[in-house]
Amino acid sequence: MLRQLSIENYALIRSLQITFNEGFTAITGETGAGKSIILGALGLLAGQRADTQVLSDKNRKCVIEAVFGIETLELKKFFDDNDLDYDDNVLIRREILPTAKTRAFINDTPVSLQQLRDFGTKVLDIHSQNQTLTLLNADFQMRFVDTLAGNEELLKEYSALYGEYVRAKNELSQLRAELQQNRRDKDYNQFLFDELDKAQLAENEQEELEQELNLLNHTETIKQTFGEVLETADRQDDAAIARLQSAKSQLSKIVSYYPEVEELYNRLDSSIIELRDIFSEIESLDENLSYSLERQQYVSQRLDTIYNLQSKHSVSTVAELLEIKSQLSDKLLAVTDLDERINKLEKQISETESRLRQMAGVLSERRHKTSQQIESELLPTLAELGMKDAQIVVELTPTENLLSNGTDAVRLLFNANRGGELRDVGKVISGGELSRLMLALKSLIVKTNLLPTIIFDEIDTGVSGTIAVAMANIMQKMSQNTQVVAITHLPQVAGKAKTQFKVYKESDEVSTQTSMRQLTEEQRVEEIATMLSSEKLTASAIETAKQLMS
Repeated sequence: MLRQLSIENYALIRSLQITFNEGFTAITGETGAGKSIILGALGLLAGQRADTQVLSDKNRKCVIEAVFGIETLELKKFFDDNDLDYDDNVLIRREILPTAKTRAFINDTPVSLQQLRDFGTKVLDIHSQNQTLTLLNADFQMRFVDTLAGNEELLKEYSALYGEYVRAKNELSQLRAELQQNRRDKDYNQFLFDELDKAQLAENEQEELEQELNLLNHTETIKQTFGEVLETADRQDDAAIARLQSAKSQLSKIVSYYPEVEELYNRLDSSIIELRDIFSEIESLDENLSYSLERQQYVSQRLDTIYNLQSKHSVSTVAELLEIKSQLSDKLLAVTDLDERINKLEKQISETESRLRQMAGVLSERRHKTSQQIESELLPTLAELGMKDAQIVVELTPTENLLSNGTDAVRLLFNANRGGELRDVGKVISGGELSRLMLALKSLIVKTNLLPTIIFDEIDTGVSGTIAVAMANIMQKMSQNTQVVAITHLPQVAGKAKTQFKVYKESDEVSTQTSMRQLTEEQRVEEIATMLSSEKLTASAIETAKQLMS
């Protein structure tokens, strides 16, 4: 249950601290006093989005805190799953900073907005006027049936498995499209692969062949040059080495009486040795160099093959051709691999679908059983609310395909008058009837103890007289199982409450602010009497207020 609420710097509220009691609480106040502000603050604690427009003072942060007693709700698993410290009294805090950044905390531990929202749904049910319209939505109707049927845990398991099922089906569709494309491309890819495979390419082959072809194309010139060099160096009578040898001989004659020449003599001797070695290597190269027309033609043809393949595939290296060959090989193998993956995935989907249909069968069985219970239990409550001739049917229709919540489609059929035709609730129900029907539905949920705190925001709009009294009685009965807070403008509802708060505005020369206070018994009599008389207090209004409170 909601035990305490603290609001700082939110809309027209500067600072507010409220302690709530068990049972039935009414919140009253004039139109425009700020009752919706209180509801908005609670909505932020339930995970609703916010912006800096809610800041009363734009230079300070807004802080909204609430303490919930959860000792009877069996929520320890939620705390364990979210790595939070458990306590029977849970402090929830929401902060909105001037920078528009928001922060959320559960027991002083930072949490995400989604975590706050998940927790909020477990401790607080805010029924706004907009939510009454959700009764016309098939998803809401199904959730209502499932709540009463106790399908929550099974639906979680089903939903997780259904998510896997949908992802697997999407993957299967993609794989089939990929396989179809690969099969269309297979013949062409096979031709390209065979062409590259037949070429038997080696990674460094191109550079080596280009060098060899260049050598073959110039073999004659090279051998001619080698011959001329060797002729000049060593094969003529006046060859370079012979002349140097003669110079060496001449120097040897003066070494004995001119010692400074000895170093030059030795250097010349070393040079002659080096030159002989150089010319010897040239001679060896000349002897080993040969020309082959057949080889030249082979190398040229081989390079033409490489150049043509590079041009065809728009690349410039053999390494890139080899990479393309590898990719083509992968594509060809992928056809076989895709077949295997598709077969495996089809089997997995079939098994998952079988499990889903079994679970959907259990869900459906529970829903049908619960729908009959809903029909029988709603009618007395609707009669109490002034619709004694109402008829209501929860129609469940099996679907061929699996849905996100099973294999049932739901329609809530309604007729408020005797002898009328049952039709879709959205087509035959009035606004006042819709509010009463939603209250009746909520009263059923409360019996399951699934709603620890429920807040009604003017659910009694559009009703008066005996119907208002009936709605007040139902809320009072609901409060025996759960904490009920009703924002109301009806004195009949306020009179049935165990606790009553008044929301009001105060103004000074600078600003206006909204505040809220708990009323004493005497103050409650005056407030309810004011709601009855709408002008000055009268003795009869006060007496009626006392009767309503009794």
